Amino acid sequence: MAPFKDRLNKILDRLTSDELLSNSGLGNEIGFYIFDYPAENELEMREHIQFLLSQLPKRKPDIRLQHINLFELIVEYLKNRKLLDRVLDIQQKKGNDAVLKAIKGPLDAKKIAKEFVDLAKPEEQDLVLVSGVGSAYPMLRSHNVLGNLHHLMGDTPLVLFYPGIFTGQGLSLFGKLKESNYYRAFQLVPQ
Repeated sequence: MAPFKDRLNKILDRLTSDELLSNSGLGNEIGFYIFDYPAENELEMREHIQFLLSQLPKRKPDIRLQHINLFELIVEYLKNRKLLDRVLDIQQKKGNDAVLKAIKGPLDAKKIAKEFVDLAKPEEQDLVLVSGVGSAYPMLRSHNVLGNLHHLMGDTPLVLFYPGIFTGQGLSLFGKLKESNYYRAFQLVPQ
């Protein structure tokens, strides 16, 4: 538990560093960062994200910041398209597999990436934080969304809080699912 706590305590300094906020030293790479953590620490991570959201403006009063919860984004997206009640009805009557099949088209990663950008407005932000990855699974896979956000985020750094393992070459949600190739991000705080 100590290494996780130690890593949590380094996040605020890292998020407010000029290096991260200006994308310095990335060598033409995009400013995407991942903070991976053991899935069993999800509740503590959620609390820490709320702490970060309260402390970032105190530490850097002029910071323009947006936080996106992927699960909440999905729910609002389905509500706005008048699909949520239908999806819930399918889930009750036919089960989870039928729901996943029914929402595959509406929750296409390209569509969600566009919705994400419309909400985040990266051109108006200094930093975008992303959570809710575990709750959004299996409706949405974070590596697909990240891949579709590359060309949409511009120079705005993005930090994904990930309940699983990020090896630098791939992502394994909950540390149990087969690793999905993803190498275009950096560890926010190394293990």
